[in-house]
Amino acid sequence: MSLRINDEAPNFTADTTAGEITFHDWIGDGWAVMFSHPKDFTPVCTTELGTMAGMAGEFAKRNTKIIGISVDPVEDHHRWKDDIKDVTGHAVDYPMIGDPDLKVAKLYNMLPADEGSSSEGRTAADNATVRSVFVIGPDKKIKLILTYPMTTGRNFDEILRALDSMQLTAKHKVATPAGWQQGDDVIVVPAVSDDDARATHGEFKALKPYLRVVPQPQ
Repeated sequence: MSLRINDEAPNFTADTTAGEITFHDWIGDGWAVMFSHPKDFTPVCTTELGTMAGMAGEFAKRNTKIIGISVDPVEDHHRWKDDIKDVTGHAVDYPMIGDPDLKVAKLYNMLPADEGSSSEGRTAADNATVRSVFVIGPDKKIKLILTYPMTTGRNFDEILRALDSMQLTAKHKVATPAGWQQGDDVIVVPAVSDDDARATHGEFKALKPYLRVVPQPQ
């Protein structure tokens, strides 16, 4: 069955460039972003891993850990890290999961169950669907899933923007409109009554009975 928003993120134990982890324990009581790659030493993914390394501090400010996964052994990841730093100028200090038996890729529905059990001999094209981003909350539930084609580099500024939105929702029961950026007005979620909205946010602007706008809470 496919994974959906608000499903529990499947737990697993795996070898990484930072040693063995059990995923839920590694996440701890914060947020996590796991982003996947079809193969080591691929051009678009090299730029993505370096970009994330350069943004690691921004995710840390949001109590969010980042972790990569590629359908190759950890030994290959360590060699790839040298290329990533050479190309992007950023050292990859966050963990990279080794998935040579394809177990995690299958667990997260990025590869079919009958796709085999080894990364050996497989090409990036064979693993083309291993291009997803999962944002996972402190409750270990999946909050966001994005999947990109191999030829389109991911926009991690958008992942940060979405993370900010989700954390606002978790803390203040507000939603964010299309194109929202930090500091813009936000929307009171429909589950909050008018009276509760006034008690929490003060007066709101009702563009429609179901669309109530307030300044972004801090």
